[in-house]
Amino acid sequence: MPSNPPLILDHTHPLSPAAICDVARDARRVELSAKARSAVAACRAHLEAVLDDGCPHYGINTGFGSLSQQQIAPADLENLQRNLIRSHAAGVGEPLSTEIVRAMMLVLAASLSRGISGVRPLVVEHILHLLNNDITPVIPESGSVGASGDLAPLAHAVLVMIGEGEAFVDGQRIPGGQALANAGLEPIQLGAKEGLALINGTHLMSARFALIATDLTQLFDAALLANAMSIDAARASHSYLDPRVYQARNQPGAAQIASTMRTLLKGSTIVESHADNDPRVQDPYSFRCAPLVMGAVLDSIRPCLASLECELGAVTDNPLIFDTGTDTPDIVSAGCFHGMPVALPMDTLAISIAHLAGIAERRMYHILSVFDPESKLRAFMSPQPGVMSGFMIVQYSAAAICNELIGLANPASVANLTTCANMEDYNSFGPRSAAKAARGVQLARSVIAAELLCSAQGIEAHRPHRSGDRVEEAIKTIRTVVEPLTQDRSPSPDIQAIERLIQQDAFRFELDS
Repeated sequence: MPSNPPLILDHTHPLSPAAICDVARDARRVELSAKARSAVAACRAHLEAVLDDGCPHYGINTGFGSLSQQQIAPADLENLQRNLIRSHAAGVGEPLSTEIVRAMMLVLAASLSRGISGVRPLVVEHILHLLNNDITPVIPESGSVGASGDLAPLAHAVLVMIGEGEAFVDGQRIPGGQALANAGLEPIQLGAKEGLALINGTHLMSARFALIATDLTQLFDAALLANAMSIDAARASHSYLDPRVYQARNQPGAAQIASTMRTLLKGSTIVESHADNDPRVQDPYSFRCAPLVMGAVLDSIRPCLASLECELGAVTDNPLIFDTGTDTPDIVSAGCFHGMPVALPMDTLAISIAHLAGIAERRMYHILSVFDPESKLRAFMSPQPGVMSGFMIVQYSAAAICNELIGLANPASVANLTTCANMEDYNSFGPRSAAKAARGVQLARSVIAAELLCSAQGIEAHRPHRSGDRVEEAIKTIRTVVEPLTQDRSPSPDIQAIERLIQQDAFRFELDS
């Protein structure tokens, strides 16, 4: 059972990526605060006050999308919402992972709990019951264009809430109604507007963004350590980390990266060992320009994460119900469900991730190829060059990954396809941006793990000299799961073991300010 106290959904506070990860990955319980429940109930009362006014209200007593001019009789409102869920559950492909679905459900519940979507409190609580009973709807990966909300994925989730569809429980795929019954839950009967509120938001793409942000933060720290480790493994200069260079360059990210590199390498005796009579004048760009490249990556990531922070405090369905202080609310139909504020940052992240891995692969190539004799390394870190190939093919794998990352860096959000009989004529395709960025983080993690593997071996080749204190700590951590290379073996398990260290936040540190 999770040890964390329950996460309380408060309608006045945004979720954090850390809280989303706790619920998605560690099964932290979630509860609705009393104030949020009251806000949701009050909004629902305002909506119900207009149900009999005879006026059309989009998604409440009308059809949807290009069918919105069809007004629906009061007797058919429940059927309208149920049919909406059934018809929109049109996803295809392999099921999304449990952590993605749980994250999506939490973001959905948080959005609805803010009290302007018009659902009943029991709808929000039903989502939390699924989370707290480890009932994970089966949701096909593809089907959302990321504009009228993540319609298809969310519809598949709501199918389980109404006793239909399928769910994963204890690793078994079972009918949704059975999953509810096993947990002692009744299917929910959707009222006016509730089906639309449940599927008309950016909850899938925002949830994936939160998971990506957490993983990318871990990866960035590991990438900086790998960079520093490679500098001393290659017996490269530290001179290009001179703070005066970055004061002149006037790029804040680059200055921060260079300062952090100086901290990571502080105490190095390797750099002192080749201070005199080193014939090299300059190092390759992958070393010398790393602060500029990594600084640009850092400067591009930060506004993306700021966009995520805004989105995790948002309400993203349509229409919204606003209290006017009278018996009649304002029901405003707009475009809060559009995913472009999420899609563009995630497309940007995919580009940044490609550079994070790309420059690491180039440093790895430099170290392993030993075309620089001053590195004092053996070719491919081989214990016996010729007889043993060492880490030769590790770089091949990294190169193959970087080729895929190049393709993933192509934005999903820039190409438009129209849906819903041209009513929905400009879509974001944010879910594809999210899928690409998530795949990018996964691939880049392998590249950074490979660089750590090779660079740790390289630094140990220079003993008794040592690198910086923080770099040496990282090498000790690596050696808890990977032995030094003394004879050829499959490097794949070693790379995977270091990947797990990255995911466990084993290389976390604070950037210099």
